[in-house]
Amino acid sequence: MKKTILVACGTGIATSTIVNDEVEKICKENGIDAKVIQCKITEVPGYAESADLLVTTTIVKKKYDFPVINARAFLTGIGLDDVRKQILEELKK
Repeated sequence: MKKTILVACGTGIATSTIVNDEVEKICKENGIDAKVIQCKITEVPGYAESADLLVTTTIVKKKYDFPVINARAFLTGIGLDDVRKQILEELKK
């Protein structure tokens, strides 16, 4: 089953590009069929009905029916392995 992953930051340009590339790499390395959508955090509600996961570098104030993973580790390098593992675990569900 194809997963829909949202990758969001404040503007949908800078940090989400870095995270988007990493999420696509995780999917490819683990044989996960996924549609990765890079967007602004303000655009997430528009995808809420079809999303399986939100990976973001910004603060999420709204509750969603899918998991939200903080991906600042892709920018800082701190806790990176844990975040990769968390993303992979969610995608394998």
